[in-house]
Amino acid sequence: MPPVVKTLLLLNIVAFIIDMLFPMISGGMPLSSILGLYYMFHPNFHLFQPVTYMFMHGGLMHLFFNMFALWMFGRIMEQVWGGQRFLFYYLFCGLGAAFVQEVGQFYGFINPYVPTIGASGAVYGILLAFGMTFPNERLFIIPIPFPIKAKYFVMFYAAVEIFEGMNLSDGVAHFAHLGGMLFGFILILYWRKKMRRQQFGGGNFWSGNATRYEDEYDRGETLFDKLKKAFSGKKKPKMNVSYGGGKREKDYEYNSKKKRDNEEIDRILDKVRKDGYASLTTEEKNRLFDASKQ
Repeated sequence: MPPVVKTLLLLNIVAFIIDMLFPMISGGMPLSSILGLYYMFHPNFHLFQPVTYMFMHGGLMHLFFNMFALWMFGRIMEQVWGGQRFLFYYLFCGLGAAFVQEVGQFYGFINPYVPTIGASGAVYGILLAFGMTFPNERLFIIPIPFPIKAKYFVMFYAAVEIFEGMNLSDGVAHFAHLGGMLFGFILILYWRKKMRRQQFGGGNFWSGNATRYEDEYDRGETLFDKLKKAFSGKKKPKMNVSYGGGKREKDYEYNSKKKRDNEEIDRILDKVRKDGYASLTTEEKNRLFDASKQ
């Protein structure tokens, strides 16, 4: 598990435990009543609440589903983006969710007297990022008996949040969920446009690796399917003629080199099958992608 996701999981779990124990020393007042996000004109509002509300949860199931989604999608996005960029994105979506929640309370769509708690806004932003990065990755969602592409899964969730936010008063911060997705969408578009100007990755994401990952899924294939297809057939080695220091590389030398390369690729693919793609080193990942382009 990558370090930022692991740290966020631990912080949320520890905060939940402290919140449960806090009434024992505060005369019955939960910690979430202090760290939860209040309406900006409420007397209990404080400037730290747009950050601290993300680590408060209303119950064990609320915590479980948020942390499960953070683990499921966040660990993948952290591996693609790196820890610093992922953490910035997570907090940016959480702050965006808080902003949209405040706007909804200002215009009377949301009860301004109830504090908002939970990491759902940031988690919905991560869900959107996964759908934009791997749009054709297939997900199995219980109880649906068939796989759904990530892009349709994200659009379905967004539509549900819009409908419930406009028609229900169930105490769930639907506008905060939409705010996390909206701010995440804006940030991803900004990053893509910025890197396109700098000519990174052919105008897709902000790094070559992210572009490579996106290309695999844009074709409707998982990463392992693409690698398996790339290396399933043995191509007949061609005669390689090169001159260096007045010496010509002979056929058997070239074939021997190709054999060693193929054995190394087979070793890496076996490692992927056994331990998953995340177990590979950066050098091994680069070897796979470079070989698949040949």
